[in-house]
Amino acid sequence: EPSLYTVKAILILDNDGERLFAKYYDDTYPSVKEQRAFEKNIFSKTHRSDSEIALLDGLTVVYKSSIDLYCCVIGSATQNEGIPLGVSPCPGLSPGECPCVLGCPSGGVPVSPRGVPVCQRCPRVPRKSVERRALLDNMEGLFLAVDEIVDGGVILESDPQQVVHRVAVR
Repeated sequence: EPSLYTVKAILILDNDGERLFAKYYDDTYPSVKEQRAFEKNIFSKTHRSDSEIALLDGLTVVYKSSIDLYCCVIGSATQNEGIPLGVSPCPGLSPGECPCVLGCPSGGVPVSPRGVPVCQRCPRVPRKSVERRALLDNMEGLFLAVDEIVDGGVILESDPQQVVHRVAVR
C-alpha cells in the first residue's frame, strides 16, 4: 500500500450510468469491458442513494450527483474516505469548489459559505450545479483540472481555488 494519498479512478457518469469521463490509475480493472461493468455496478448501487460513500468490490467509492451527472472518486477500502472526497473534479460537487473550473470566460471568483459554490461573474455555468451539456462543452477544462488534481493516482492538489487558478493559466 502506497504511503502517499492516492485514488484508483475518477469517473463521471451521465444519468443513465454511461461513461462521460473515466481515468483509471491502476490495473484493478485492466480491460474496458471490466471498467464498464464496474461503472454499471457503481451506478446501479448509488444512483438512488442519498449517501455519498459506498464500499463496492473492496473499494471505497465517494460519489456525488448534480442534475444529470454522477461524479465518482474511487479509493482503496483501507483509505480514509475523506481523501477521495476532497478530490472531486466535478464543479459544484466539492466543498468550496467554483463551478468555473470548466471554463468560465471571466476566470470566476469562488465564494463558498458553508460549501455552497457561487460564481457571480460566470454567464455560462449555472450556480451550484453543472449539467451534462456544460461538461461536454468544456471537456478540455475537465481534462486539465483532473491532471492538476491527480497524477498517476497520486493526489497532487485538493484546493479547488488552486486548481481553478492553474487551469485558467493554461
